[in-house]
Amino acid sequence: MDFSIEFFVSADGKCPVEEFLDELRKTNPGDHAAILAGLAKLKNRKNHRPPLSKSVGDGLLELRHVGKLNTRVFWFFMKGQRIVAVHGIRNKGQTIPARELRTAQTRMKDWLKRHEK
Repeated sequence: MDFSIEFFVSADGKCPVEEFLDELRKTNPGDHAAILAGLAKLKNRKNHRPPLSKSVGDGLLELRHVGKLNTRVFWFFMKGQRIVAVHGIRNKGQTIPARELRTAQTRMKDWLKRHEK
């Protein structure tokens, strides 16, 4: 059975990952296509490990595409073989900026609070 991919939606109805992907499509169509392909690959359990994906701690994982700028989408698992993508970033370095990681963790906690019953 495949996993399903969902995007985080805030309490006020915004979808930051979708907004990130829309902007990426405009600015770098090649990286956009690579991230969409990576998200599609996450549907298969065998891709839930490096090199496509790796844990960044506290139940949060990253899908990473290396290019001129590194493109990352942070996600976590939910019951029922679901994956929830919560945040997307682009950066030059190998390390994840602390504020970006906090944003992803905050969104994950918010999603769990509102959806896990």
